[in-house]
Amino acid sequence: MQSPSPVQVVSRRTVNPPPRPRERIPLTTWDLSLLSADYIQKGLLFAPPPFPTARLVDHLEASLADALAAYYPVAGRLATDQHRDGGGCSVSVDCAGQGVEILHAVAAGVGIAGVIPPDADVPRVVRSFFPLDDAVNYDGHHRPLFAVQVTELADAVFLAFAYNHALSDGTAFWDFIAAWAETACARLCRSDAPHAPPAPVFERWSPDGGAAAAPVVLPYADLAGLIARPTQPPPPQRERMLHFTADSLEALKDRARQELLAAGDAAGAAGVTKFQAMCSLLWRCFVRARRVSPEQEVVFRASANNRARLRPPLPAAYFGNAIGAVSTEAVRASELLAAGGHGRAAAAVGRAVAAHDDAGIRARAAAWEAEKGLSAFRLFDPNGMFVSSSPRFDMYGCDFGWGKPLAARSGKANKYDGKVSLFPGREGGGSIDAEVVLAPEHMAALELDDELWAAVSPDVLPAREG
Repeated sequence: MQSPSPVQVVSRRTVNPPPRPRERIPLTTWDLSLLSADYIQKGLLFAPPPFPTARLVDHLEASLADALAAYYPVAGRLATDQHRDGGGCSVSVDCAGQGVEILHAVAAGVGIAGVIPPDADVPRVVRSFFPLDDAVNYDGHHRPLFAVQVTELADAVFLAFAYNHALSDGTAFWDFIAAWAETACARLCRSDAPHAPPAPVFERWSPDGGAAAAPVVLPYADLAGLIARPTQPPPPQRERMLHFTADSLEALKDRARQELLAAGDAAGAAGVTKFQAMCSLLWRCFVRARRVSPEQEVVFRASANNRARLRPPLPAAYFGNAIGAVSTEAVRASELLAAGGHGRAAAAVGRAVAAHDDAGIRARAAAWEAEKGLSAFRLFDPNGMFVSSSPRFDMYGCDFGWGKPLAARSGKANKYDGKVSLFPGREGGGSIDAEVVLAPEHMAALELDDELWAAVSPDVLPAREG
């Protein structure tokens, strides 16, 4: 029998933005494709603030309301409109200030060591910190597009965010969290300087070359029956955080380059990045841990930010989804694991990233327009690997007024065997934490992989200031 969760919610509040005119913001092709996916679930662990938790929740509530003045779509709901003239329907964000939620919870007996134990699996209790954990993005029609749970631990506080992925991608999500944190910090510091975080850009994009003012019409009378929801409990999973220092990443990059130079691929060697070197290492190790047949073809996939790749580029502050999946060509497992395979894998990842340019992005968007569908990230390739999130997200820069985070973690959303989520390393300097999710038998094999652990540094509990 499963033991009861130590996390108990003790209060729940609705936070509304300041009043403003009602507005509809249509979802784009990129947004609509995510309606069947889970909410984004990311969270930050903090040392306890130097004041009572009740004041902390009040402080976060007030600063969140301030942040929603600029990020007002976050406080809206999804709305579907029927198009009787030509048939079909469209989905928009109804910005009517319906509100977001802030929950206060207590995790009796749980402390920092129970949330981020060194060199061990991510404890299952972490998943209990996240609200809306059974929601898919389509549920934003009647559920908040954003909720935060403030969980009081024995010696820390965990802020767990649940955010509707049809509203925007991780780039815009972390911009919103950063703006909230800056507003909160300014409130506590009682700064006289005017506080104005960069304004989000809500103008829509479409693949036909211009801004999209009109909604995308889907060829369905109703979307509810098309939303893919899990019908069975997920298979067993294990997840671990793997820490790569900046020096280790540099060494991986150099190794991949040397292998490519030895193979006569000078162009491939010149283009190797730390991201490619780390991902290709994990790709090799995943294939080995799964004991994939030598003749089986395997593929690496990752999400990529489209903003700077488009011509003309989208603004950095574009608010919405502007991501696409890059994919390598299929590679036989035996080639990936052979001598020199790390370099070949890094070059394959590099080619996939290079091919994700303006023309490729527009072609994929046009293909979706021709055959519109609703993705579900729970459908995955059992021999594949998918990388999401980014170490470029400034998670550790989010100071809500009493210090920077001690750690970043995620909930159970959008996780499956072969999923990797990237975080900036706690110490900065170009270090990366990779959250890897595998079936238990695959994780057990990964833990015996000497090539992996030669590149991974031991994780330690963060030092607390003061």
